[in-house]
Amino acid sequence: MFHKNNDDTKEDIVYDNSDTPDLETGISFENDAIKKIKKLKSDLKKCQSEKQEYLDGWQRAKADFINFKKRSEESKKELLQYASENIILEIIPTLDNFEQAMKNKEVWESVDENWRKGIEMIHSQLLDVLKRNGVTDIESLGEKFDPKMHESVETVEVEDVEDNDKIIEVTLKGYQIGDKVIRHPNVKVGEFK
Repeated sequence: MFHKNNDDTKEDIVYDNSDTPDLETGISFENDAIKKIKKLKSDLKKCQSEKQEYLDGWQRAKADFINFKKRSEESKKELLQYASENIILEIIPTLDNFEQAMKNKEVWESVDENWRKGIEMIHSQLLDVLKRNGVTDIESLGEKFDPKMHESVETVEVEDVEDNDKIIEVTLKGYQIGDKVIRHPNVKVGEFK
């Protein structure tokens, strides 16, 4: 150990060799230090490896949880849509019955006006409920027949070539929710001969 005198005029440096190991002990001390440093480096590498493993595992678990959450939300939406779709499919035949009753204009006009207005109001309310739930009827009359969208129940001979493969009459309305068809319209298709 060195001791320095802080006096500006005189500087004494004294070497204290009480803390200095002898040559044999110094080598042993050096070997021990190198072993400890190697062990510490090894432990550090192991800790870094474990840390990375835990971090990777945590990130995978976090990603899995986010994916699970998304799938759960999608599943919930599908379930709600499926449930409402089933209810709507049960309501549509009632709507069909209203429309059948109103289709025969002669008979419909002969019914008491107040009663007829009440029935028309109920029909309108049903249509509004369906519309609020994303249900729209499929406009088909005059459209080109599409076997993916329409269900042909009959072909009708037409005189105009432009009416070939066009829908001449809708016998049963079709409905869709968004882009999904929940009931295909039954149609009569024109056929030019």
